[in-house]
Amino acid sequence: MRERRASQGVRRTREFETFVAGASGRLLHTATLLTAEPVDANPRARLLLTLALAHTYASWDRPHGGDPYDSARRQLIARFQRTAWHRYGSLRRRRASPDHVLAGLTPQERLILVVRLYEGIAEEQAAALLGIPAERVQAVCARAVATLLHPPRDPAPARVEVAPS
Repeated sequence: MRERRASQGVRRTREFETFVAGASGRLLHTATLLTAEPVDANPRARLLLTLALAHTYASWDRPHGGDPYDSARRQLIARFQRTAWHRYGSLRRRRASPDHVLAGLTPQERLILVVRLYEGIAEEQAAALLGIPAERVQAVCARAVATLLHPPRDPAPARVEVAPS
C-alpha cells in the first residue's frame, strides 16, 4: 500500500513537471503583462506565477478531466485581482511607471485586455471569470485598446518667459 502511494506521488509529480515545462512560459508572459513589468525584471509576475502553480499542484488530483492550464490561469487572475486591490485600493487606479507599454492602463484594463486579447477568452467567459457583466468587459476592453492606440498626450510645457536682450 505504501509503495503504491509512493508510485502515485511520483507519477503525480512527473505529470505536474510536464505541465509546468509546457505551460509556464505562457503563464509567466501572461503574469508579466498583468503586472506591466519588464520581461527581464518581473519579480511580481514570478511570484504570482509561483503561487498559482503551487495552488494548481495542491489540487492536481482533484479535477480529473479538468484543464490544468485553465485552473492555473484562473488562479493567476484571481491572485492578480487581489494584489491589485491591496496595492492600489482599487482595480481602477493607474500605475505611474512608464516602463511597460501596458503601464498606462489601470489594473482592470490590463486584466481585461490580457484575458480577452492575449489569452483569447470570449467576452461572456471573461465576464464570468472576472465576476462582472459582459457589457462592462466590452466597454473596458474597448477603452483599453483605444488608450493603447491613442495614448494621452503629455501636458503642454509650461510657458517660458524670455528676458529681452
